[in-house]
Amino acid sequence: MSAIQRILIIDYGSQYTQLIARRVREHKVYSEIISCHHDLSGYDFSCVAGIILSGGPSSVHRADAPKLDITLLKQNVPVLGICYGLQLIALNSGGKIGKSSRREYGRAMITSRARTGLFKGMPKQSQVWMSHGDHVRTLPAGFKMIGSTPSVKYAAVADTKRGLYGVQFHPEVAHTEQGSTILRNFIIDICGCKGTWSPASFIKSTVADIKKTVGSGKVICARSRFVGNGYVVE
Repeated sequence: MSAIQRILIIDYGSQYTQLIARRVREHKVYSEIISCHHDLSGYDFSCVAGIILSGGPSSVHRADAPKLDITLLKQNVPVLGICYGLQLIALNSGGKIGKSSRREYGRAMITSRARTGLFKGMPKQSQVWMSHGDHVRTLPAGFKMIGSTPSVKYAAVADTKRGLYGVQFHPEVAHTEQGSTILRNFIIDICGCKGTWSPASFIKSTVADIKKTVGSGKVICARSRFVGNGYVVE
């Protein structure tokens, strides 16, 4: 693939991961999803403008819970952790994660403590969507609380010097009223993405890549279609 500026999304098993990717592309920035189990040792980060760590169903305290590849925090690009992603950033930066007295699922009102960065252009209070069983109890050194709800003190945090951000809620879902603004602030303002990508430009660059790779050779292209209870390859 040609050098396309992108937001890399690490999937920790969230039901909303594809929605995160869609929200990024709605801001005319290319997004790529990679499983948290993928070996990143050979991954080319040169075109990555920012990284988003998705939510997930696990608790960070479980022995079999997905872990954070710490190299993701060392790429010199901004990182946004969502729900489980926030907890991974906090845990791996020296913070503490505690179990909630009861799982929180539904709407909550967040009060922003900063009107810049992630919360630029937002009202002081707005509705967000929560879905979690754990939350940050102690912030790591260098982080500041930038938003809280009645039940979660550290609902949004930031270490601006290191470019690390996290939200306990889900900005990608429609129930978070200012979710699009938050994601835009991260993608465009914080990561510096240009917002010029489109599906048409992706097709154009992909075709160019194929022609460059194949040259005068021949290509076999196969596609599948759903028929009855199975797939038929055409």
